[in-house]
Amino acid sequence: MSSASPVSWQRALPQLALVVLSLIWGYTWVMAKEGLDFAPPVAFAAQRCVGGALALLLVLKLTGRSLRWVAPGATLAIGFVQVAGFTALQTWALVEGGPGKTAVLIYTMPIWTLLLAWWLLGERVRGAQWVAAAITLTGLVLIIEPWDMHSSALSKFLGIMAAVCWAVGTILIKRLRARQPVDLLALTAWQMVVGSVPLVLLAWLLPEPATRWTPHFAGILAFMAIASTALCWWLWIYILDRVPAWEASLSVLGTPVVAILSSRLFTGEEFKVPEVAGILLIGAGLLLLALIGWLVSRRNAA
Repeated sequence: MSSASPVSWQRALPQLALVVLSLIWGYTWVMAKEGLDFAPPVAFAAQRCVGGALALLLVLKLTGRSLRWVAPGATLAIGFVQVAGFTALQTWALVEGGPGKTAVLIYTMPIWTLLLAWWLLGERVRGAQWVAAAITLTGLVLIIEPWDMHSSALSKFLGIMAAVCWAVGTILIKRLRARQPVDLLALTAWQMVVGSVPLVLLAWLLPEPATRWTPHFAGILAFMAIASTALCWWLWIYILDRVPAWEASLSVLGTPVVAILSSRLFTGEEFKVPEVAGILLIGAGLLLLALIGWLVSRRNAA
């Protein structure tokens, strides 16, 4: 067997994680829309984060890993920004503008991550990588259709701020992992615990209607807490630990594609031409990124 095989597998695992992440997070938009029929927005956000935190702590315990809180300062910052800030702003944006194009504004995150990673982490985008970035982000613009958005200016602003929170959290994770070794599962668990606290307080303080607890809602919440929150945030940190922040951020743009496809499949809505063009461009950009990564791994192995 050639010496390139281990390198290829190391490169393939983050890509496989991205596929799983995009599929689950893409379908999450459909589940979240249904879950909001049973629970008010802030309470639903708090419930899924608390459930995700409990699931991660249970996995730590069952696998015999340490529950010790490592790097509390950095974890507090990540938890407040990437969990509490992102989730609260995302939910508020959906309430103000609905789950349509405004929600997709959150996926402007790669733009902010690319700029912040260049400035703070020294990650450079070179050569064909710029082409892949341009193709992928053009596809995102076609899906968002900023020229045809009927939601309020506040909703657009909140969506973009949620994207900025996600990008800042991404950079904080990369900087923490560059400074000291931290167990990725423990980091995910404690950032979820930290981020859940302000969401629970907010849900308690706001005068929202009571949650309608039914077996169906319990199933939705289990999916949102365990798969969409606990598993996917762990996968996200795992991916960030192995590829540049800007590359991971661009690659996660497969998520809005899955969201649109699943939404159209379950609602029966027709596709629009810009959406189809955007999906194809994002697919082409991600394929080019994967090809560049494969060529780099082959060159490094040689």
